[in-house]
Amino acid sequence: MSTLMVNDAVNFNELKELIQVTDGNLASHLKTLEDNKYVKVQKGFIGRKTNTTYSVTKAGEKAFKAHLEALEQMIKSMN
Repeated sequence: MSTLMVNDAVNFNELKELIQVTDGNLASHLKTLEDNKYVKVQKGFIGRKTNTTYSVTKAGEKAFKAHLEALEQMIKSMN
């Protein structure tokens, strides 16, 4: 999500390389994010190769910011 928050869109292979996970692992996480309407999926072609890009939705942005705030509160409470 953090990668998607700072980029307009990221394709599957770029995302896989950035976070260094397997195809299956990334696909399952992206499917969960898509099912929760946190990411938007766009499928297309570059020449003959398929190209799937992901971008964060408003709901995803809101949920991610709430997650970060919760983490910050947890950290502050430990001091």
